Amino acid sequence: MNDISEQLPDQDAEAAAEPGQARIEITGLGKSYGSLQVFKDINLNFGEREIVTIVGPSGCGKTTLLRCIDGLLPVNEGAVQIDGDEIAQPREGVAMVFQHFGLFPWKTVEQNVAYGLKLAGVSKSEIQKKVPEYITLVGLGGFETSYPYELSGGMQQRCGLARALATEPHVLLMDEPFAAVDAQTREILQFELLRIWALRPMTMVFVTHSIEEAVLMGDRVVVLKGRPSSVFEIIEVNLPGPRDRSTLGHPRFAEIREHVWSTLMDEARAAEFEVN
Repeated sequence: MNDISEQLPDQDAEAAAEPGQARIEITGLGKSYGSLQVFKDINLNFGEREIVTIVGPSGCGKTTLLRCIDGLLPVNEGAVQIDGDEIAQPREGVAMVFQHFGLFPWKTVEQNVAYGLKLAGVSKSEIQKKVPEYITLVGLGGFETSYPYELSGGMQQRCGLARALATEPHVLLMDEPFAAVDAQTREILQFELLRIWALRPMTMVFVTHSIEEAVLMGDRVVVLKGRPSSVFEIIEVNLPGPRDRSTLGHPRFAEIREHVWSTLMDEARAAEFEVN
């Protein structure tokens, strides 16, 4: 096998290595809360049709970085640009899926999926056309009139995904979207998301604590490390597609998983015993 380090692109040449033009450009990004600096000097590009996963020890700022990309949090240093525009607040064409579903309990599946479209001012006729399409896409056909309490955790997350996808975003930000479901459901949803992305490719930035999930889902894996954290390395995954359960047994999958785990092991153990 080739050595992992030989396949890491020079960060100054990232844009050339990506499929298509960079959709998201992050330069010199830093975020602090008072005297606590969470991360510094983050420089990343994300291509138009790629999935980039982000891993790192607990507390390294993965979710904070995602929220900065979305414009939900202000940055202290540097900038985030999407399609050439600097981000200071949430913008059209960017959708985020959170870990804890975020569904309205008093709304049906149909009404929850329609919510983002209504906020965007989409016409009633267009909503009536799009909502059934995206409910079917995520495998919730037949549950249109069900309420969240009537759904399993996996079905609730499918509903949250449909709500995000219905706005037809160019950028989809995923904040540990499968962390709240059981292991079997998580695996099912991983392959469902890959199927959906293959049908409707976009820029996807996927934050996860799971190294296995990061390798399975990502075209590239970004490893954050340090206090404050920064980009320690970027790994080109180069796994054959389409990815399915056999991918989990591929030698390249095992190689990257072990490399990332050994890279993060010491910091992960330290973070486990850290008192905030």
